[in-house]
Amino acid sequence: MAIRENREYRNIPMFEIRKKEDGNEPSFLVEGYASTFKEYVLFEQDGIQYKEKILPEAFDGTDFSDVVFLKDHMGTVFARTKNGTLELSIDENGLLTRTDLSKTSASRQMFEEIEAEMYTQMSFAFVVDDDEYNTTEHLRTIRHISKLYDVSAVSFPANPTTDISVATRSRFDGFIEQEKAERLAREHEIEVARQKYLYEKEKKSWN
Repeated sequence: MAIRENREYRNIPMFEIRKKEDGNEPSFLVEGYASTFKEYVLFEQDGIQYKEKILPEAFDGTDFSDVVFLKDHMGTVFARTKNGTLELSIDENGLLTRTDLSKTSASRQMFEEIEAEMYTQMSFAFVVDDDEYNTTEHLRTIRHISKLYDVSAVSFPANPTTDISVATRSRFDGFIEQEKAERLAREHEIEVARQKYLYEKEKKSWN
């Protein structure tokens, strides 16, 4: 998979295959959610689960002008929003995609590979421009996605602990450092209070 530093990537369940017939010709449609609004665990580190959720309004104003359907985020374009073969819409569950893989021999081959379960996972690439982090819940909330680049069928689902994109990893490294700083500050406050208590206790014993 061609990971680009400025983009984040998320695995999603495989699209549902729709084989609606139009006369004797299959429609070569695949449909499903590229993203849902449910909270999910992104990765685990030092026994802590770091979670994430995308708000429904995160896609308000997102640039969907030229999103493409790829394999492993690279290579041949099988469908795209510009020519209407890839459609994106938002409902109460998430970002719904509808992909027509009928237009070229390569896209029809891609459909056959999906149908044969050669590809059982999807991933999508995007850029976040507004988020917030709750250190108590270890939860990142994505408030706005500025650009969606592609949805891709992937050969192997990413391992969140090793294959997380540079953009996501660096963002969470910042959150983790923030958590450590807050924890150290709390521990320092507790230690200062303890030392003050011991000092006051000892001072009373002098009288």
